[in-house]
Amino acid sequence: MEILYSDEHLVFISKQQGVPSQPDPSGQRDVLTILAEQFRTVYPIHRLDTPTGGVMVFGRTPKAAAALCAMVQDHEAFVKEYLAVLPARPDFPEGELCDRLYHDRHANRAFVVDNKSNRKGTKEARLTYRILAEAENGQTLVCVRLHTGRTHQIRVQFASRSFPLIGDGKYGSRIKSAHLALWSYSISCEHPITHKKLHIVSPPPKTEDLWNRFSWKTLSND
Repeated sequence: MEILYSDEHLVFISKQQGVPSQPDPSGQRDVLTILAEQFRTVYPIHRLDTPTGGVMVFGRTPKAAAALCAMVQDHEAFVKEYLAVLPARPDFPEGELCDRLYHDRHANRAFVVDNKSNRKGTKEARLTYRILAEAENGQTLVCVRLHTGRTHQIRVQFASRSFPLIGDGKYGSRIKSAHLALWSYSISCEHPITHKKLHIVSPPPKTEDLWNRFSWKTLSND
């Protein structure tokens, strides 16, 4: 686990794929426990699914944690961008995906629900994406910005349009991969105490073929 930035108020880390964000029934070593061993007291602000790696932030004081938790609810103040690999190139170089999602907690699976459906418990899901690069095999790297934070949102919204993320067998991908092709690339927000603007970036591991087939020059803005 890499420490990307830390001070007396908060800490940004890069989570490895396959490691839980918080304690869960699997009993695996989790990020929150590991951080508590190093910093004594840390407070969870948000989470990443176990198969997803990349940037996360934790509070180190109750005041900073409370401010960050409030900030996370405002997707203009707390901006999260992800990298994902699709099996083919979408029709448009950039776009917006809007759906209503239902999360089946028992199956831990999300579904796109028809807007005309009266099903209870559905929530709006919205994201924007832009294509960054295309590999020789047609697989396409996209940058995704979340405007809502729903369970498995990126995975299910692309899968519902016949673009399941590489390695995502749960949502229909037939392409096997050592890891899910989803990475939390950056978090941009205001420091909750100093109000300094923060833009914390963690590129995915270039040692993995899943990512190194693409040119990172497309991300030069970071």
